[in-house]
Amino acid sequence: MKPRTKRAVAIVGGLAALGVAAALVLNAFQSNLVFFFTPTQVAKNEVPKDRTFRMGGLVEPGSLVRQKDALTVNFKITDGAQSIPVVYTGILPDLFKEGKGVVAQGKVHGDGIFKASEVLAKHDENYMPPEAAEALKQAGHPMAKENFAGQGQSGAKPR
Repeated sequence: MKPRTKRAVAIVGGLAALGVAAALVLNAFQSNLVFFFTPTQVAKNEVPKDRTFRMGGLVEPGSLVRQKDALTVNFKITDGAQSIPVVYTGILPDLFKEGKGVVAQGKVHGDGIFKASEVLAKHDENYMPPEAAEALKQAGHPMAKENFAGQGQSGAKPR
């Protein structure tokens, strides 16, 4: 082969390898992408089918029921406008309580129940994720204080 042909083959081969690598990275990123939704969006079926997503809001007071196996709990997550039933099997975070903020990761099954694979409790009284604060604010919930949204862990307002 001529040097010019070798160079062209090397460039085409390098571009092909780069394309395959980019496709693999984007595919891995897409499969690990988890979106956040509110209970109202879940009730309106605005969530992806057969995909894991996160749902956040407040644990509805009076909805927490522990099963006999001591690891399975049923509760409802609300944003003030809608409530979605959740079932979770596992150990709940220490800060998990009725009326407090929670984010659950899982899927909605055909029966309309959100089956959580992970439950995260709000860790600081002065912090609420901006998405959750905005959802509560839109629903007119009293927990949706303006000063909650966008604050850091220490509760200090951003500069």
